[in-house]
Amino acid sequence: MNALASIEDVKSVFRTVPFLTHIRTEQEYQDALALVDELIEDFDSNVALIERLSDVIEEWENTDPDFVEFNAGVAALDSVDMLKFLMEQRGLGIADLPEIGSKSLVSKILNRRGRELTRRHIEALSRRFGVNPALFFGKGG
Repeated sequence: MNALASIEDVKSVFRTVPFLTHIRTEQEYQDALALVDELIEDFDSNVALIERLSDVIEEWENTDPDFVEFNAGVAALDSVDMLKFLMEQRGLGIADLPEIGSKSLVSKILNRRGRELTRRHIEALSRRFGVNPALFFGKGG
């Protein structure tokens, strides 16, 4: 069997890159992120490896105590809080959100003055910020 002949090569890879199966330390997490950054340059050739690394990175981010606290904080945000967070993270102001509409409308939404984000707004903002629309449906929806 050809696969059996490759076992030593596979073992060598796992000794060299042990975080391919499970990230155990912050350093391995950082190494995995750095490796994904390099592999993305030739995504099509590296898709299987990128997917594998993404799985172990996601597992780390879902179980590491620092991330668990962060993820819980994000889940507690309502849609307006999430929008404010994304805006602050990117240094955006009310004039920088044409996806929502006028500055006046953005202001009303951000200040909770009788206007809310619509499904159309959330879809457009999700595309713009590259986030899952579900992020806008935290505690307050």
